[in-house]
Amino acid sequence: MRIHPTAIIDAKAELDASVEVGPYSIIDAGVRIGADTWIGPHVVLRGPMTIGRGNRIFQFASLGEISQDKTAKHEDATRVEIGDGNTIREYVTIQRGTLKDQGLTKVGDHNWIMAQAHIAHDCIVGSHTILANGATLAGHVTIEDGVGLGGYTLVHQFCRIGASAYTGGGSVVLRDLPPYVIAEGHPARPRGINSEGLKRRGFSPEEIERVKDAYKLIYTSGLLMGEVKLKLAEMAQDSVHVGRMLAFIEGSKRALAR
Repeated sequence: MRIHPTAIIDAKAELDASVEVGPYSIIDAGVRIGADTWIGPHVVLRGPMTIGRGNRIFQFASLGEISQDKTAKHEDATRVEIGDGNTIREYVTIQRGTLKDQGLTKVGDHNWIMAQAHIAHDCIVGSHTILANGATLAGHVTIEDGVGLGGYTLVHQFCRIGASAYTGGGSVVLRDLPPYVIAEGHPARPRGINSEGLKRRGFSPEEIERVKDAYKLIYTSGLLMGEVKLKLAEMAQDSVHVGRMLAFIEGSKRALAR
């Protein structure tokens, strides 16, 4: 373990022997850090929090602090869980869950979280996402796997963004955004399918065409949503990806971005 002499680490923190901690960082009791994780200088980690293997956390990040919800208290039994292989850049803030929800803020694996991004209380972020500089998640937001948020994207409380969706820089997401959809604007409106992203994720041309057909059905057919769901259910028999879009729509509580 390589710990800079100016770092302050509580005796009740648990760090793997391979963890490196830079100058002036502070690690509280209840923080657990897995193998091969690098903590840069001037990082603050508050417990209870679990951080997995192979993460890189850059200077001035603040992870695990109580949320900015006015009802939050330090003694609340809430926590943060961060998976493996994440890159968390300068000034990122990830805050604990609240007792209003499950008490958990969770970040998955292999995410690329750029400078000044903010993940608020009770957010669930999947794996292989990119949050560009200044992307901001309000409380209770769910971000599924493979999502890309352009710089300074703002996501409203309780919104969900589906797998491999993408937002343009400066977008304001006020409603749920289905899987595979590109959106931009204030408020963010769907502009098509994230075709390039799907290609990078190994989707075949046929699979992408089925997703495009589902997109047209949802957004340009003029059908009522009940009719859309029935037709999507038929299409889903031949496409797991269309099935995922249908499941997302059926689970939406804030309605879809239109």
